[in-house]
Amino acid sequence: MGVSLLGYVSLTLLMTLRLDHLLEACSCNPTHPQQQFCSAEIVIRAKISGEKVVSPSNSSSPYLKMIQYEIKMIKMFKGFEKAKDIQYLYTPVFSSLCGVKLDSNNKVQYLLSGSIWSDGKLSIGLCDLVESWDNLSMSQKKNLNYRYQMGCNCKIATCYTVPCARTSDNECLWTDWLLDNSLSGEQARKYACIKRSDSSCSWYRGGPPPEKDFIAMSDP
Repeated sequence: MGVSLLGYVSLTLLMTLRLDHLLEACSCNPTHPQQQFCSAEIVIRAKISGEKVVSPSNSSSPYLKMIQYEIKMIKMFKGFEKAKDIQYLYTPVFSSLCGVKLDSNNKVQYLLSGSIWSDGKLSIGLCDLVESWDNLSMSQKKNLNYRYQMGCNCKIATCYTVPCARTSDNECLWTDWLLDNSLSGEQARKYACIKRSDSSCSWYRGGPPPEKDFIAMSDP
């Protein structure tokens, strides 16, 4: 039985709506760099030395294609137990599917976080920690070495509206989004949420890692 004109139009409209939904699928909640670090399976500093588009052998769909980036790893901050040597990382071709476009001329150094697939491949997306190394503050670079990891048992709550209050002692309030409508404000660029000796959590800035206790939001 042939498809009626009305049925054809309805089917086309349904396919269009599904495609529009697919292309608008990527959205990321405001997330502090420490949260991105703690939730990632791997965090590295690397250069991109090449790229090519690849796709699963059993699919011809353009929406399943991935960019394969060849990388030169400079340093690994997290994930030693999951991968010793990483040569490639993968991301969707389309930014609407959270794909990430990186400079592959081997000049820009990136801070990259991502997850490991079951076959051992590293994948990254727009919601991961993806930043030019030169754009990071000195505090962020130091935090990557030990402070972020020290605070992975703490909770960072994003303040969207006032009033905004802590719900537990192991929580730090992130106010950059509320005050500046920014993901790269003072707290994101200079502070880490770290557990204190009394098991509560508080923002910390500067100086060596605390041996016993520290004053919240203190300068060296």
